[in-house]
Amino acid sequence: MAKPIHVLSGPNLNLLGVREPEIYGRETLADIQARCEARAKGLGCSIVFRQSNHEGELIDWVQQARTEASALVINPAGYGHTSVALLDALKTLDIPIVECHLSNPAARETFRRKTYVSLAATGIVSGFGGASYELAVEAAAGLIGATGASA
Repeated sequence: MAKPIHVLSGPNLNLLGVREPEIYGRETLADIQARCEARAKGLGCSIVFRQSNHEGELIDWVQQARTEASALVINPAGYGHTSVALLDALKTLDIPIVECHLSNPAARETFRRKTYVSLAATGIVSGFGGASYELAVEAAAGLIGATGASA
């Protein structure tokens, strides 16, 4: 069986649906996870979907992806702008990395316009709300050559 795509979400994303819905929407992270699982299944893939508010735990999961994942989708949230340690972990991967953001960081505050994660990412999907995750899973599947595309 092919290795799953790992989908990681950083701090405060557990509060989706209630935290700044005018920016991040009303969809919950559980809603987004269900959409990603359905899309992955349609592409003939599986996903491992995780969220943490703790930088070290995210780094542990990135390191785990080195041997257990076919690709990585990551929404680093605030850690994208601050964590060199997360970048260093991502740089150890030899699988595709798709950076994902619900909002469009380039259209927001100046400090959000650059992320350390971008330095290691194969590509970036941003600005499509919860659909950003689904599009990122689709991009990751394409990068690993998944062929079960449907819908």
